[in-house]
Order: sequence, then C-alpha cells, then structure tokens
Amino acid sequence: MRQIQANTRRERREAKKAVARGEQFALIRPHAAGIDLGSHEHYVAVPPELSEPVRKFSCTTSGLRQMAAWLSECGVKTVAMEATGVYWVPVIEVLEQHGFDASLVDARQTRNVSGRKSDEIDCEWIRKLHSFGLLSPAFRPEESMVVLRSLWRHRDGLVRACAEHIQLMHKALEQMNVQLHKVLSDVSGLSGMAIIRAILAGERDGEKLAALCHAGVKRPRSEVARALEGNYRREHIFTLRQAVEAYDFFQRQLEECDRMVEAEMAKLPSRGEQPAPQPEARGSRYRRKNQPHFDLRSELMRITGVDLTKVEGLDSVTVFTVVSETGTDMGRFPSEKNFASWLHLCPNHKITGGRVHSRRVRPGINRAGQALRVAAQSLHHSKSALGAFYRRMKAKLGPQKAIVATAHKLAILIYRLLKHGEAYVSQSEARYLELTRQRTVSHLTRKAHQLGFQLVNTATGEIV
Repeated sequence: MRQIQANTRRERREAKKAVARGEQFALIRPHAAGIDLGSHEHYVAVPPELSEPVRKFSCTTSGLRQMAAWLSECGVKTVAMEATGVYWVPVIEVLEQHGFDASLVDARQTRNVSGRKSDEIDCEWIRKLHSFGLLSPAFRPEESMVVLRSLWRHRDGLVRACAEHIQLMHKALEQMNVQLHKVLSDVSGLSGMAIIRAILAGERDGEKLAALCHAGVKRPRSEVARALEGNYRREHIFTLRQAVEAYDFFQRQLEECDRMVEAEMAKLPSRGEQPAPQPEARGSRYRRKNQPHFDLRSELMRITGVDLTKVEGLDSVTVFTVVSETGTDMGRFPSEKNFASWLHLCPNHKITGGRVHSRRVRPGINRAGQALRVAAQSLHHSKSALGAFYRRMKAKLGPQKAIVATAHKLAILIYRLLKHGEAYVSQSEARYLELTRQRTVSHLTRKAHQLGFQLVNTATGEIV
C-alpha cells in the first residue's frame, strides 16, 4: 500500500484527492457497484470509467429489473447495499435471481466522510468501499431458512397481537369491576374464556358463571362468584366483545401460520441419523398457549440431527427461534466465539490508549440472542449445572450480567451440538458444585504457595 507524504498545502490537497480516488488501497473488486436504497427510488453507482457512473431507478419491480439489466450491461458482478429497513429485501432478491453477488452490509461501515451528503455521493461511497474490500457482508441464512425466518417472525407478531387483545380484555373487565384476573391466573385460559364468552352471551349470575370453571381451578366457587359481580355497562361489554373477536381472529391466523411453517419445514432435508424419539422432559400432554399446532420438536430433531430441547432452559420454540435466524450449518461461523458475538452475547471491549473504557455488550436487537436471554432467565430455579451456573453468576455479577453469561453458555452448547451432531449430556448440580469447589481450592492452594503460606483443611488437619 503506497503511503502519500504531504508537506505543502498543495501536496496536502493532492493527497486528499488521492484519498478520495482510493489510490492507497488495492482494487479487489473492479466490477463492483453500490446502491443507496430509498423508499421511492434507488441510486446505483458503477465504476467511474463508464459514461454514466450513477443512475437512479424506481422501487417498482419493473424498475428493479431495469436496474439488473443495466448492471449486466456495465459488467458488474458484485453489488453492496445498506441494510435499510426492509427496502433491501426485494432488491437483493431480484439481484440474486439475475446472478449477481449481492452483499448486505451494516450501515455503520458505510458512514460517509464529513462534507456534502446526497444520494449520488452515498452510492458512490458504498461502491468505492466495496471495491476495495472494506465492507463485511452481513450474515444471511440459507434460502430455505429465509422462508422459515420470515414466517416465524410473522408468527411472533401474531403472538404479540394476541397478548395485546388479552390486555384489552383485562381493561374491559376492570372497568366493569369484574375481578376475574384476581381468582384466575390466566383469563385467556380454558376457564377464563368460558366465563367471558358466557358474559358476552348475556349471563350475569355469578354462581352460574363460576360453575364454568375447570376442575383444576383451586379457588372456591363462592369466591369466584363474588369476583364476577360487576357493573355490566353496554359500552364495556361492547369493547370486551371486540377484544374477544379480535383475539379469536388472531388465534385462527396463528394456527394457519403454523400449518404454513409445518409445510415449509417438511421440505427441508433430514440431517444425519435421527435420534430415537423420547417423551418430553417438561410440559404436559395438553398444548400450551401460543405453542405450535404441530410437533415442532420432532421436526427440529429431523432437520438438525440432535435433540436441542434436552438442554436445560431450551424448549422447541426457543430452539426454532435460534435455528430460523442462524440456520443449521454452523460452518458459516468460523468459531463459537464468532457465533456468540453475532448473537450479541459477549463483551464488546472498547480499548483506547491501552485501556479498556467499556465492556458493554454490543447494542442491537438480535432475535436469537434475545430468545436465549429469556431461556437463561428461566434457569433461576433449575436443579442442574446450568441453573447452578446462573445462580453463581447472579451472586457474583448481578442479574443482568448473569443472564448474558448464561445465554452465552447456551449459545456455545447449541453451536457445538449443531456442528458436531453429538447428543447432549446433562450435568447434575452436585457435580458442577463439586468441580467449582475443586477449582477454588486449587486456586487458593497455588496462591498460598506463591505468598509463602500453606492451606490447611480444618476438618481433617491435613495440609492441602
């Protein structure tokens, strides 16, 4: 790489022009293009030696096809664009259909230099950085997983919509002073929905409504009947009816989405020897709320070749959330450290002047990493090695850092199981605590010898 020495004002000006031309870096991708995405039109830059280096295209499908045809005429082979909202999705799909090597890059890597800013300058800057190999492409799973990822994210939105309308049911019942949520843990459960539907049908007798409770409800029926005495005003009944109808609609949408996910998963090839089917370690024989309407665990075992739900804290929904975001091929991540870094589950050291000024986890929303954080938090009362690790980290570092540390350990387990295809071997809490004790004793013994002391076992009187 040639370095430019600038002493005079003129030489510095020429050096700045040379930097703008990129003369210090080797041209790695001479046939590269850059795209600045927008909601109405996209600006595309090609190598500057062409007669028209920058051109804009509409965001319509015909405009995207014209863009692909023009890039082919210009001899472009690789294209880079920022991850701007969802505008990049149709663009990258059309370009890949036409045989281009399309790369999605982080917007933080394409920040322009200070000065004038326009769409033409931005697309040219992206092209220049990409041609010199200064942009790292973002991770995107294989095409089959892209379909499942889109469906699963849509399903997550449906689950959130159901939760929102359950809150509206709570609000309407509270305004009527019907304290159903005080006697039932879940108003959207079997007993709660039966009572709510009876209220909408015109029933006001508390005793008759309480008789609709399932046999598993522990509260006395008389207490339930008292909680159902309320002021059933018309406007509150109307809002309750609308919330229930919307909830039922989203539940039907959720079931239809599950059938679509099941059909797409059936298209995926099986991986390795299938593990023998075993009964669920946790859960009941009834389908829990928001659980898929098909046997997701068996399908996951088929496409991954291992049973990841054996890991404490991981259920089929959490596992599929991670798999749909990352895919099943862990070879695309060079190491487990890269995998944990992509999930935002490791410290992000910011070092300046030889000093670490911050170790905060890299900010950003990662759906797979967030799912592992929730799974880690559920290990608080687990009588396993992972549960003991979480409690030890919580006592040492606090709850927030303990969640990240445990989620990091879960991510490493998923990486190793998917990459090597070996069955998970659970470790007991007693074994983990014993190993932790042995490491502590070994450390204290070594430290005592360094300071000229001896460690004595007070129970036996022996020197350690």
